[in-house]
Amino acid sequence: MVERGASALSLPDDWPAHPDPILALNRMGSFDWDLDSGLFHMDARAHEIFDLRPDEFDGDPASLAVRVPQAEGIRLDELVSQAIKDGSENYGAYFRMRLRDGTLRWTHTQGYIRRDGTGRPRRIVGIVRDATEELSHLAARGDETSVEDARQEQTNVVRLTTAALAHARTVQDVIDVLKDTQGLTHLGATSLVMGLVEAGRIRLIAEGPEGSFVPGTLVTRIDEPYPMSEVVRTLTPRFIESAEEFAAGYPVLWPHITDLKITSAAYLPLIVQARPIGAMGLLYSNRAGFAAEERNILVALGSSIAQSLQRAMFYEQEKDIAQGLQQAMLPRTIPGVPGADIAVRYRAATIGGSLGRDIGGDWYDVIPLPGGRVGAVIGDVQGHDTHAAAVMGQLRIVLRAYAAEGHTPATVMARASVFLHELDTDRFATCLYTEADLSTGVVQVVRAGHIDPLLRGPDGACRRVPVPGGLPLGLSAEFGSLEYPVGTIELDPGHTLLLCTDGLVEAPGTDLDDGMRDLAALIAAGPEDVRKLADRLIDIAEERGGDDDVALLLLRRRGLDSPQTGGRLQQHVAPGDPEALTEARHMIRAAVRTWGAGHRTDEIELVADELITNALMHTEGAAIVTLRVLTGGGRRLRVEVEDSSSALPRRREAGESGVSGRGLLLVDLLTDVWGVEARGGGKCVWCEFIVPDDS
Repeated sequence: MVERGASALSLPDDWPAHPDPILALNRMGSFDWDLDSGLFHMDARAHEIFDLRPDEFDGDPASLAVRVPQAEGIRLDELVSQAIKDGSENYGAYFRMRLRDGTLRWTHTQGYIRRDGTGRPRRIVGIVRDATEELSHLAARGDETSVEDARQEQTNVVRLTTAALAHARTVQDVIDVLKDTQGLTHLGATSLVMGLVEAGRIRLIAEGPEGSFVPGTLVTRIDEPYPMSEVVRTLTPRFIESAEEFAAGYPVLWPHITDLKITSAAYLPLIVQARPIGAMGLLYSNRAGFAAEERNILVALGSSIAQSLQRAMFYEQEKDIAQGLQQAMLPRTIPGVPGADIAVRYRAATIGGSLGRDIGGDWYDVIPLPGGRVGAVIGDVQGHDTHAAAVMGQLRIVLRAYAAEGHTPATVMARASVFLHELDTDRFATCLYTEADLSTGVVQVVRAGHIDPLLRGPDGACRRVPVPGGLPLGLSAEFGSLEYPVGTIELDPGHTLLLCTDGLVEAPGTDLDDGMRDLAALIAAGPEDVRKLADRLIDIAEERGGDDDVALLLLRRRGLDSPQTGGRLQQHVAPGDPEALTEARHMIRAAVRTWGAGHRTDEIELVADELITNALMHTEGAAIVTLRVLTGGGRRLRVEVEDSSSALPRRREAGESGVSGRGLLLVDLLTDVWGVEARGGGKCVWCEFIVPDDS
């Protein structure tokens, strides 16, 4: 006999010296899971049991998800985690596996947890085996030992089916568990029927095997002479122990099921809180009679199924309400915008094990604005519930209203933040609001705690566009920080602007910057058409799953069919905000170049800068800078600087060494015409520059 210590391999003390032949003889596969590296090694037999070719498994346990249904995977993960946590040396579990052909099969695994001297788990070694034969029906053997084994097997099947039902979320999930786990087959049942009570009737939701449907039983009254109707009326199980008893008790039903060779049946009321919600029937073709213990087992199974069904029904009802609310809060249609192609998409989150929460506060909106401009919004209210959706709907409406009133982007965001803060909710929201002038391609961007936009060029190259930002909506009002800097993006014809919520970017265990780079790569490799690109991105999000919803908005600027003679841009500049002044200069420079007045860029920027500086120095409030193109009597570019003071500007003479007093002289010298207008309690200083069409 070979001494254990003579082996060069580092094996557990109680592990056979030559395990592979022993396991193979027992039709078992083995695995070795290195918990430090995460590598999961399987032998050839284990690959066969999982119905995987060696090249289909890369050593990552997550790759087994292709064979292990999600609900079963969650249950196994919880079992292993608990065993590691409570110091156990081993664990065992039955689970379902989906084979290559789509069928489900029971499998068994046993694992041994190996720890180091400090008790830290380092490896798990174990076996997997096909448990189909083990769970097959044994009662036909006839002897007492076999009957006792069969009863124990039935108990195990009920336990395993109950465990699988714990992860069923919808009514169809419950039906699939009962039909796909082969649990009913292992209990010896030939056919399953199930119905739900609705408005005094029983609606059939499952029947099997295929082709066994009885005409006229899709919807039946509770007072009709059917066994499911009887157990619902009496709240008592009905066990039918022979074909003769079935035929005599239910003469209307029996002629339709004689081909199934039924010898006995068990009909169970599905009761929750003393109220019947449905009924289930198990029909057998190879047994007669039910022992008292077998009846108790089936009643216990019925109770478990009833609880799972009610939970699934509540989930579906709440999901329908939540999704209806979500759809009502999002825009029903997106308006057509001349000069742009726009696509929007929304994907609801799917949060495993959480009922009625496949809804969130993500939203998008497109707002037509005067002067050929368009507002585009993407936002995310904190939370995944109906309250988040309700807050989202209110916030979307007020943000649209503020934008339509003509406020600057920074003011729109600030007012929306104040509204959310005063809404008597503990939720905050991130948001990205853009105003695009499609005649010039100048896009003003305001960001409230949201992720940056991305920009894709006509050649497919895509990049993240860093935008200065403020606090999320609600928080900025709470902390008195309502100043939102305005960024500027130049959107040339053929460029596409992408706004999205973080559900499209973030994944568990990944960095946001990495996610943005991956998203940029996906956009670069995607189709040029914005609708096809949006479909592609949302499909990828659907494949990836995740516990966050996704909102997506794509805006592509088309080449203009004809020259645009109008245009308007506006920028809010607060006192003591050098970044806002810089952004205003950037906006002016980009607009002048885009509007075909590049030869006068320096003059226009210098004059505008002088007017803004005067407004900030000699008044107590902010300045609002507006650029517009005027037509009629020649093409002109008009600059307006509005402030809250009614005091008119004065022309002063500067001394030889004076550093001030020359502002209005510059304005008079460089502009073609200028003037002052009263605006409410303040004024507007304006000037115009003649810009010929052929310039």
